[in-house]
Amino acid sequence: MKNIFIQYPKCSTCQKAKRWLEQNNIEFIERNIVTETPTTSELSQWIQKSNQDIKKWFNTSGLKYKELNLKEKLINMGDKEKIKLLSSNGMLIKRPILISDKGIFIGFKEANWKTLLV
Repeated sequence: MKNIFIQYPKCSTCQKAKRWLEQNNIEFIERNIVTETPTTSELSQWIQKSNQDIKKWFNTSGLKYKELNLKEKLINMGDKEKIKLLSSNGMLIKRPILISDKGIFIGFKEANWKTLLV
């Protein structure tokens, strides 16, 4: 499986993660989170495989998250409803995301991503 790097080009953290992948000669397919927003099916699979709480998949510092007052609304939503919401707007999803054989990485933490090199 080829690595899939899902990012927003204007995001500085995404740019940093992309540079890191390139500097470490890690091949990847690049995908824009806004123009190619992950589907509900993809998100369901990835969230399950990531072993992360669905809350970790929300871009809690994003303007859209705050604009929609999701901090309050998510409390009363089921997982399917949350996934549908995430798939409706790429700006709601935490980024970058790296889908690889070695795991699913949400956000850029170099220490975690180094496991790709092992």
